[in-house]
Amino acid sequence: METKSTVYSLILLLCTLSFQASAQSESYKKNWKSLSKENAYNREPDWLKDAKFGIYLHWGVYSVPAYSYEWYSRHMFMESRKEYQYHKEHYGDPREFGYDKLVPLFRAERFNAKEWVDLFQRAGAKFGGQVAEHHDGVAMWDSKITPWNVALMGPKRDVLGEYSRELKKHGMKVMTTFHHARLLQRYKNTERPDRPEFWDLYDSHFPYSEEMPTSSNNPMLRLLYGNVTPEEFYEPIWLGELKEVIDNYSPDIIYFDSWLNLIPEEYLYKFTQYFLEDAKKKNKEVAIFRKQEDLPLNVSMEILEKSRKQEIESRLWTTEETISTDSWCFTEDMELRKSEDLINVLIDVVSKNGVLMLNVSPRSDGIIPQEQQSILLNIGDWLKINGEAIYGTRPWYVFGEGPTSQPVGDFENHKEFMKLKYTADDVRYTTKGKTVYAITLGVPEAGKTMTFKSFKKKIKALKIENVSVIGSNQLVPWELTKEGLQVKVPIVQGNNAIVFKIECN
Repeated sequence: METKSTVYSLILLLCTLSFQASAQSESYKKNWKSLSKENAYNREPDWLKDAKFGIYLHWGVYSVPAYSYEWYSRHMFMESRKEYQYHKEHYGDPREFGYDKLVPLFRAERFNAKEWVDLFQRAGAKFGGQVAEHHDGVAMWDSKITPWNVALMGPKRDVLGEYSRELKKHGMKVMTTFHHARLLQRYKNTERPDRPEFWDLYDSHFPYSEEMPTSSNNPMLRLLYGNVTPEEFYEPIWLGELKEVIDNYSPDIIYFDSWLNLIPEEYLYKFTQYFLEDAKKKNKEVAIFRKQEDLPLNVSMEILEKSRKQEIESRLWTTEETISTDSWCFTEDMELRKSEDLINVLIDVVSKNGVLMLNVSPRSDGIIPQEQQSILLNIGDWLKINGEAIYGTRPWYVFGEGPTSQPVGDFENHKEFMKLKYTADDVRYTTKGKTVYAITLGVPEAGKTMTFKSFKKKIKALKIENVSVIGSNQLVPWELTKEGLQVKVPIVQGNNAIVFKIECN
């Protein structure tokens, strides 16, 4: 049996060899449309349409300094950045104490996969996940492709393996997210003498600098900092790691964090083909999430970041939100969102045919702080009562009504989305069978008469039999008028959204 050191030696040798492309990207373009048909692929799995809500996490070596945000690994090498000064003060000069020396400090000594999954299930999530590899080049699984993995270094545990097994035991789907397209160093400061700042360009995560370990020719450091050739990177590393996770952990969702435009199309196609063929062999429905327009929509789903759609989309879509107001990973000074605001986001997303992924931020030791746990449990308490208006529902003919308008666009307006506050006069609709759910994004005043105006167009089509508030045994007087459905608000407890259940025949 080969030892790990032998395997890694072989892999390091492999990564020094040139790779000849097996086909031109133009030939792959012709096959995208037929790829899903050949594998009987449903890009919108039924289980995902019903699930509506998942929880994942940013957790890795970047959680050790717990400072700034998850791009610490990049910015610590830039003298103009606050992360550089912080690193120098707390760990030493980045020239001597590089990101590679932070890896052993990520010990995850209190990581308990069962405790995580128990919490996520109590929060109402139907799938769970984690960043399998961020831009920093550290694999959160037992990898044979890169020695920079948590089974060999730091925790010396197969984190993804433990976590994914626990999710499956709980009957939850597994999501892995990949951000490693930016790992390849695409620029060097010697290439553009007219632009000395060229090493700071965005498409490469680690900035190349002859004074920093990011430019090292050491075989190990080259792999961590992406200081390799494209031929060494695209298939042995970028594609190879994806195949490894598919083979060993069988995720139900693979999500890419932008920048797939940096990967030649042939490798994108090879990944998609491999994942879909694997799913077909295992007789399982899988999903691929991608941002921007990085993959064709016939094989992928659109994902937004900290933003939402304006109207009901015909195609299922998803968005990701953070439990904090800023960083995706844990930081000592992170500010947390309110649970009622996150519940409203979930409701708004579901009303428009969307799925919400909520990111949480464990400490480097593996503990999810109590403040974050409380938020998750508040969401779970609301879903325990009102989940029938979320899980397994579909959009009504209109997503909702009310005075609050939201920003337009995606991540570029995420700060405006963060400021958005709904009111009890804002209503969102979902439906299941012959039942319509009218959800107020706040608690209207008891005794007030509310009018759900969207029923105005449905007076002839709907025959309402009963109106009630989920979680309440109080009678709800109602009347269908030419202005819409009028209901008298009963007394309800709490400050979260309430659900009017409108049963029709």
